[in-house]
Amino acid sequence: MDSHDKDVKLFKKNDFHKGKTPVQKDRARWKNRNLLSSLEFALTGIWTAFKEERNMRKHALAAVLAIVFGFIFQISEFEWLFLLLSIFLVFMAELFNSAIENVVDLASDYQFYMRAKRAKDMAAGAVLVISGFALIVGLFVFLPKIWTLFF
Repeated sequence: MDSHDKDVKLFKKNDFHKGKTPVQKDRARWKNRNLLSSLEFALTGIWTAFKEERNMRKHALAAVLAIVFGFIFQISEFEWLFLLLSIFLVFMAELFNSAIENVVDLASDYQFYMRAKRAKDMAAGAVLVISGFALIVGLFVFLPKIWTLFF
C-alpha cells in the first residue's frame, strides 16, 4: 500500500459507542462546505481515476479519437449527441467501477473474498455493457461514412 493510500481516521471506534454519534462540529469535517468544495472533490476524483486507472486512460484515448473522427467526417448534430452520450456514459461507468473496486478493497482489507470478487466483476461487467453500446454507436455513426469514402 502506497503512502497516499493511507486513510486518515477522524474518529475512534468508541466515538460511536452505544449508537452515539459525534457532535455536529466534528461531523462538519466530512461535509462539503459549499459548491466550490464539492466541485473540487469531484474533479479530484476524476483526476485520480485518470492517474491511477489504466482503463480510464484507454477510454479517454478512444474518446479523443472518436471526437477527432467526428470532426473529420463532419457528423450531424444527432450523431454528435449519440457519440458524446456514449463517451460520457463510458466515463461514468468507469468512475463507478473504480469507486466500487476501491470500496471493496477497503472493506475486504485487500483479502480475497468471493463476494468481493463478484461485486468487482459485476462493476466491470457494467463497464463492458456500456462500452458495447459505445461501440455500436460508433459503428452506426462512422461505418457508413467510411464505406462511402472507399466505395
